[in-house]
Amino acid sequence: MTLSIAHLGPNGTYTEQAAIFYHNWLTKTTGAEAMLCSYPSIAQTLGAVAEGQALLAVVPVENSIEGSVTMTLDTMWQLDRLQIQQALVLPIAHTLISCAPSLEDIKTVYSHPQALAQCQGWLGQFLPTVQLIPSNSTTEALLQLEHDVTAAAISSQRAAQLYQLPILATGVSDYPENFTRFWVVSQGHLPTAYQTSSISATHSSLAFSMPANVPGALVKPLQVFANLGINLSRIESRPTKRSLGEYLFFIDLEADASDPQIQSAIAELINHTEILKIFGCYHVLPLC
Repeated sequence: MTLSIAHLGPNGTYTEQAAIFYHNWLTKTTGAEAMLCSYPSIAQTLGAVAEGQALLAVVPVENSIEGSVTMTLDTMWQLDRLQIQQALVLPIAHTLISCAPSLEDIKTVYSHPQALAQCQGWLGQFLPTVQLIPSNSTTEALLQLEHDVTAAAISSQRAAQLYQLPILATGVSDYPENFTRFWVVSQGHLPTAYQTSSISATHSSLAFSMPANVPGALVKPLQVFANLGINLSRIESRPTKRSLGEYLFFIDLEADASDPQIQSAIAELINHTEILKIFGCYHVLPLC
């Protein structure tokens, strides 16, 4: 059976790069064959797994400069039965790609909103008057560049090579230490042939909504983990989209959710939350 891995496309995105690394690692670890499938948005990438079109999805969840990828968090909350199998950490090196003769000829710059935000300082310094146009991915606009010599895109050196386009500037991120964390997501448990059970989980992710927006409502859920000495490596709030001022909370634990102590904490957490979703326990794999 061939494993299908969904990722954000078109070809050349950082997510595809992470998916290729994961595919190679999985093949080496389990011997599994895999086929990569690109989708035009993060929501559609995760939807492909939820609808059974792909067995796995690789999606970005957090960047070291710009923070969380909200589309991933919102879609994970909306879709049921999605489980995180692995986390991947990929170094990000942005380049400015364009057929323009020089920076002075550029009028528009395209890229994913995360990439534009990660380079906003550089853009403000070297291209202060250009129009910034968000796109679904860092590669979506690359095919347009040959037809518009006043346009540029922020993407990777690998993408420039794939599309045979010139690079006008390298190292355009505002900070050199730029990393993105990705989640490898499936619907429920993976088939035995694709499991890597020999690797112990080091992190767990969950999300919950609150029964009422009252003072101290968030303290009680967090106190559950504090009492057990469980470290939270990330906490993020997102609107419930039901009412202004109501939030969901996404939490990463430096612990394995299948551990009896964590199971006890989760059982207590249910008493202080409205809806609780456990997204899975997993190992973090650096792709450096």
